[in-house]
Amino acid sequence: MRDRPRRARTRSTADRGLSRGALRSVGFLAAGVLAVPALAGCSDPDPAGKPLAGQDIGSAARAQISDGGTLRWAVDAVPETLNTFQSDADAATTRIAQATLPSMFRLDQGGRPERNPDYLESAKIVETEPKQVVLYKLNQQAVWSDGREIGAADFAAQWRALSGRDSAYWTARNAGYDRIEKIERGKGDLEVRVTFARPYADWRSLFSPLYPKEVMGTPDSFNDGARGKLKVSAGPFALKKIDRKNDQVRLTRNPRWWGQRPKLNEILLRAVPRDERAAALAAGHLDLAEIDPAAARRIALAAPPRAATASAGGTPVASGSPLMGPDRRRTTPEQRREAAAFRGFEVRKSLEPTYTQLALNGAEGPLADERVRRAVARAIDRKELAKLVLAPLGLPAEPVGSHLALSGQFAYADNSGAIGGQDTEEAQALLADAGWVPGGPIKEERKAEKAAGAEGKKSGKAEKAGKAEKDAHKGADKDAEKRADKGAEKDADKGADKDTKKDAGKHSASPGGDDGTYVVGGDDKADGDEGREGKHLAQDGKQYGNSQLQQGAAPGAYAPQGTPAPAGAAARPLAKGGKPLTLRFVVPAGEGSQTLRTVADRIGLMLERVGIRTAIIKVSDESYFKDHIASGQYDLALYSWPTSAYPATDARPIYAKPVPAADGSLNVEQNYTRVGTDQVDQLFDQAIATLDESESRSLIRKADSRIWAAAGSIPLYQRPQLTAARTNVANAGAFGFGTPLYEDMGFLKKGTRPSASASSD
Repeated sequence: MRDRPRRARTRSTADRGLSRGALRSVGFLAAGVLAVPALAGCSDPDPAGKPLAGQDIGSAARAQISDGGTLRWAVDAVPETLNTFQSDADAATTRIAQATLPSMFRLDQGGRPERNPDYLESAKIVETEPKQVVLYKLNQQAVWSDGREIGAADFAAQWRALSGRDSAYWTARNAGYDRIEKIERGKGDLEVRVTFARPYADWRSLFSPLYPKEVMGTPDSFNDGARGKLKVSAGPFALKKIDRKNDQVRLTRNPRWWGQRPKLNEILLRAVPRDERAAALAAGHLDLAEIDPAAARRIALAAPPRAATASAGGTPVASGSPLMGPDRRRTTPEQRREAAAFRGFEVRKSLEPTYTQLALNGAEGPLADERVRRAVARAIDRKELAKLVLAPLGLPAEPVGSHLALSGQFAYADNSGAIGGQDTEEAQALLADAGWVPGGPIKEERKAEKAAGAEGKKSGKAEKAGKAEKDAHKGADKDAEKRADKGAEKDADKGADKDTKKDAGKHSASPGGDDGTYVVGGDDKADGDEGREGKHLAQDGKQYGNSQLQQGAAPGAYAPQGTPAPAGAAARPLAKGGKPLTLRFVVPAGEGSQTLRTVADRIGLMLERVGIRTAIIKVSDESYFKDHIASGQYDLALYSWPTSAYPATDARPIYAKPVPAADGSLNVEQNYTRVGTDQVDQLFDQAIATLDESESRSLIRKADSRIWAAAGSIPLYQRPQLTAARTNVANAGAFGFGTPLYEDMGFLKKGTRPSASASSD
């Protein structure tokens, strides 16, 4: 199951409604120890901080790796297209492109762009007046697999296809390419001059990947020519065959590759559903696969204890957490028998370049009032939620402080001070100011999950939220901007009730036993079936509106079932105008989405303490995003966004202020919370047109502060990345932000051990 809404790269403000989505492949770095100065733009040390966790890929020198072999690597599905610029491109499309096509820039372990020396000798801005000019000097050895040199004709063909000027090209995105005025040959065949009509700060995002002119040259070749084949490529591997009958894609060494010779003979990408991967690994059908926590725990039972993995900031990340490596003396005979099937595998773990957020739909109902949204934000203990999800995995449990980047990325700064920390009294004061007071004609009933039908329809008995508040406080917008400008002084957690019960569950690996309706806090007894392997979490990764999947993995939360709720008395329910303050909290009902529901229940209990009720409405995984999030049929929801090395380009459609469309509907792009401001849009516009990189980052951080203040979404935690790998697989695993180096992957020579810790540089 694919995992999360896709990000779009868009055109200018005037063309926003025309854009369709796709986030480029983002590499990895699990972001770092939060070095958090007060607010972006100040003179304190770099607010980007350091990564929370490094890559865990079984690092090994090339001399330690055998020559040859086939790496069998799980993907969610055989891709429908090999063209990453089409709307139905997915994570497998990206993986194939990374291995077979040129990229002028790739991402380092910090998620920061770096020149790819296999293709570029240099790339830099050589003129800013009267117009921005970027000069690319290509590696003189770089050739396509048919022997032709990579050159200006390929750059020009891609620009024309993606510029948006010819509607015959069915493109999913054109951001950046629409700002180019012309592309021409430089002094020699190895120079390409790109002149921009308008300044573009994210110019490094372009031409990665770069397709040959044979693909980009005509609408027919673009639309259809690269969907099922790549006749010409220029990476360490080439596409040999797409076998849809057996659900696999075979990549083989590119004989014309001029760089380091690939260690592997072949890479076999096998489509294996997430809930079937543990069985495929045990049967010896896979060497490498991203997995869910339940499968990770089963595999960890069979693996010998691993040395702590160093974070990128130098802090050890324990591999032997309760979920990842329990004391074998406490396992059952059945678990030990199952573990035997997984001997020879280990779990490599880090943090994804993705965060889970609580989305607040500001289009209608009580949350149309910014004061109510801010009250929700102040009622939630983000640190506690991060701990709930990440601590059982032995990963750093730090809440995310930015909507636009993760710790360690250039644009990161913890701007959460613009909204303030958990504060029960402040939340209640905001609600009172909005007219919500204790008491009123509220029928008392036990909070429970409301199940939806197979098609995602809500139960007729489910509680409904109050109607839109037309009298929202007009001064709230100005107050939010003032708070954002004042800086990141964090509010003390005055009213926070931090007394929480300790985990009573035993993290059993026994499959089954969970009916998918567990309510946190409903039973403090250990139920013994928390480790059940199930269907992958919600969101199928298909395109909804402008969205496009990247970096397939489980959306939302990972937390052990049975984790008890925090202690604390619920406040009297609130009412206004005779109607209760009840919010619809939509969650996916799938078996593999238990942890999302666990987090939703914990949030519901936190909101009860300030008088806000939540009606948990379960819907099918298939309809969760398409029929509820994208269409606005929710008050509260949990879903994830990947972060980008180019937030000025990639994040804008997610936070742009919705505008009326010609047909009278509301054009939200990918802003599914329907909350936006003119000032945020202006800051994005300024950041994308500012060629001073420091100033551009400062503008992005200011935009993030204002996004926090508007309280349309609340970032919670960076998502874990768990990968099962054979112990002799080297330079592959939990990549995080970093772009994989396919030519360095392989199998260790006998008697050789991979590095015990991830790289820290």
